[in-house]
Amino acid sequence: MGYTLSQKIIKNHLVSGDMTPGSEIGLKIDQTLTQDATGTMAYLQLEAMNIPRVKTELSVAYVDHNTLQNGFENADDHRFIQSVAVKRGIRFSRPGNGICHQVHLERFGIPGKTLLGSDSHTPTGGGIGMLAMGAGGLDVAVAMGGGTYYIPMPKMVRITLTGKLSPWVAAKDIILEVLRIMSVKGGLGKIIEYAGEGVKTLSVPERATITNMGAELGATTSIFPSDEVTREFLKAQDRESDFVPLEADPDAVYDEEISIDLSKLVPLAAMPHMPDKVKTVEEIGSIKIDQVCIGSCTNSSLFDMLKVAAILKGKTVAPNVSLSIAPGSKQVLSMLAENGALADMINAGARILESACGPCIGMGQSPNSGGISLRTFNRNFEGRSGTADAGIYLVSPEVAAASAVAGVLTDPRTLGEMPVIKMPSHFEINDNMVELPLPCGEAEKASVIYGPNIKAVPLGHKLEDTIKTDVILKVGDNITTDHIMPAGAKILPYRSNVPYLSQFCFGVCDKTFPVRCKEAGSGIIVGGANYGQGSSREHAALVPLYLGIRAVIAVSFARMHKANLINSGIIPLVFANPEDYNAIEQGDTLELHDIRACVEHGDTVTVKNITKNTEIVLNAEFSDRARNILLAGGLLNYTAERK
Repeated sequence: MGYTLSQKIIKNHLVSGDMTPGSEIGLKIDQTLTQDATGTMAYLQLEAMNIPRVKTELSVAYVDHNTLQNGFENADDHRFIQSVAVKRGIRFSRPGNGICHQVHLERFGIPGKTLLGSDSHTPTGGGIGMLAMGAGGLDVAVAMGGGTYYIPMPKMVRITLTGKLSPWVAAKDIILEVLRIMSVKGGLGKIIEYAGEGVKTLSVPERATITNMGAELGATTSIFPSDEVTREFLKAQDRESDFVPLEADPDAVYDEEISIDLSKLVPLAAMPHMPDKVKTVEEIGSIKIDQVCIGSCTNSSLFDMLKVAAILKGKTVAPNVSLSIAPGSKQVLSMLAENGALADMINAGARILESACGPCIGMGQSPNSGGISLRTFNRNFEGRSGTADAGIYLVSPEVAAASAVAGVLTDPRTLGEMPVIKMPSHFEINDNMVELPLPCGEAEKASVIYGPNIKAVPLGHKLEDTIKTDVILKVGDNITTDHIMPAGAKILPYRSNVPYLSQFCFGVCDKTFPVRCKEAGSGIIVGGANYGQGSSREHAALVPLYLGIRAVIAVSFARMHKANLINSGIIPLVFANPEDYNAIEQGDTLELHDIRACVEHGDTVTVKNITKNTEIVLNAEFSDRARNILLAGGLLNYTAERK
């Protein structure tokens, strides 16, 4: 029996464990990336580990999230990250150089390598055949220090693509169709591999769009083969020497198989407020829109931007629409300026934003109250845009540009013949915005620069024998990290200041949550299925830790958030019977008796509901390593104990 593409890369990087689905494996990490919203905390943790120099083949620190500098906080964080990077052997991608995933794909990604990033959309690197995974900042810091990255061995899913996309149908429509089929929790514990003759019809930027939004499936990662299309992309980036051919063995066995005929796809849109609420643009109809935002790590490549410019050329954005466009990298923006496409966008009335995440993470461009916004982004969670009652639709660049001109949601197939987009055989190469680290001798003399907004990382404490506390909050299914720890221009500047950040925790669900936590001193959260879906932000665990949360009991957990809870010392417990979710109410007093012994030796925990005088069985299935981390009160404590 042969290996899948992912299994081949895993086998080559396996440090511990075996490739039995569900069992814990340890992987060697070749490359890491961070961005500034999560990077400050990751580098605070790296400094806490007292690691003088990173041990990866390549680590890059990007600044792409907190680029609105309305106060000193963001600038101080950038200065801190830069000072750590040059001292510890990390390349520093300066503000304005672009979105981490777009730049990494262009300049650093290598087929067959492992990439760990403190951003959930790190799987973008799967577009060139990397095993690229998102994780919490602490896991990335450990990997930078030469440590092993641990995950449950994923199941393998093959999505076979046949045929070819019709005119005006895009790669975004492929991943929206996958989301429609699998749902936002359909990828949990799985790696998605793309195969079939249809793969050859997709460029690397198109493949990267698909692997990028694989994060919305809850998948560990997604990956495409590394083939001649990959070679041509790397050659155009002056990196042909990085090319390695990679594909699954013909007799590889998959746990699940899906087939999609590309020729049958039509323009699609994800409706508010979840990426899997997918309908055809035609079904939704010509709804009036207020805003269009084009960009993000999903759709900001030169290929996407040239398509948008061709649609906008000679036209004017509708008077009722605000159109913003954010090219994904300095390379993309510079080439648009040189070939005239940027002028076509500007002349049509587009507002050109810097090469950064921007509106995707609520950093500006919030829609009007009750507004309808079409976005080429990856997430449309409630309130993520910065406007609580806005309706956010996820669409392709083609749909976005056509709708911006029409003023209503528009099927681009109504525009007639699709413009022919010719990609250059060679990209403009200029890495002058990537600062190289200092040599070891000079680095020893360099200082790490802290600002007044940067506070210490909160630490857990050793797990006690019994936990007795109240259910401080009960929430439903598909609670995202945006619900737990919102993003946005008002909050993101405080990602390095957990005490201040804590006042916004669960603000989308219950604005009284932080105050009630502080009054209670401790608490337990009860959640439904897929608790913690979305981003890799460990603040969604660190802030509840700071507020005294001792455990989260849920029907099921998203992979990255469960790992972040364990790393923080918060116990993630699962209802043995999902129906028992209904047997606990907010305000109930629970007792986890002998919890330390149960975590140390058992697979189940009995929780006594003192308020209702009932008992419920919870699953406490952890790897031996995870048990020891929880017993120590978090990964930092565990690491310190082992020194």
